[in-house]
Amino acid sequence: MNLFYHPSILPNDTSVSFDKDESRHIAKVLRKQIGDMLHVTDGKGHFYKVELSSTHQKKCEAVVKKVEKQEPLPYRLHMAVAPTKTNDRFETFLEKATEIGITEITPILCDHSERTNVKPDRYERILVSAMKQSLKAYLPTLHPTMSFKDFLNQDLNASVKGIAHCEQGEKKKLKEIVSPVADVLLLVGPEGDFSSEEIQLAQAKGFLPITLGNTRLRTETAAIVACHSIAFLNL
Repeated sequence: MNLFYHPSILPNDTSVSFDKDESRHIAKVLRKQIGDMLHVTDGKGHFYKVELSSTHQKKCEAVVKKVEKQEPLPYRLHMAVAPTKTNDRFETFLEKATEIGITEITPILCDHSERTNVKPDRYERILVSAMKQSLKAYLPTLHPTMSFKDFLNQDLNASVKGIAHCEQGEKKKLKEIVSPVADVLLLVGPEGDFSSEEIQLAQAKGFLPITLGNTRLRTETAAIVACHSIAFLNL
C-alpha cells in the first residue's frame, strides 16, 4: 500500500488537492486513474481514504471517502541527539526511530560535536518518508537544532530523564527507570561523548546516567537502541 502525506488536510474536509510533487508521483509514476482509491495521512494521527476525481502531474484532486483515527503511541519519547560527523548516520537514526516509534527529536550541539551544520529540511523529508514507509499516521516533531546548554535551560517536563554517556560511574539500565506509558526524555552525545561539564549539568537538571549495554556504541546506534528499548518496554 502506498501512503501519501498531506499536512494540511483536516478530518472534516470533503475534498483534497495534492501538491506538485505528490501529484507527479500519483499521475506519472504510479499512473493512477480517476476513480482509484488512495490512502493519505496528515501526520497528526488520521488516515484518509480518498477517491481520485482528477489526475494531472501538476495537480491531482480527490474526494474524501473515509477518515480513521490511529491510536497514538502509549508512551512519549523525546530524544535529544548530537548530529554525527557523517551525516548519513544521523539520517539513519531519524529513519529508524520513526519506524520504531518516537514523538520528538532535537538535534543538540555539544562540546565535542564535530558537525554543526545540519539540514532541517532534509531531516524533515526523511521523517516523512519513514512515516509513510512504515504506515504510521503520526509524524515525529523535529525541533530546531540548539546547543546542549540551551536545551537544558528549557522547561523540560518528563517523568523519566536519562543521559547516556561513556564515563565511569554508577549508571542505571533503562528497564530500571522506565515503566510502560512513561514520558521519557533521553540525551545521546556525539562521537567524542559528552564532556564532563555537560554530564554534571545534565545531572544537576535531574537526568540520570544510563547504560545501554556493555559495548561502546556509535551515536546513531545508541540512539536507535534506546528508542527500541523504550518501544519494547511498552509492548
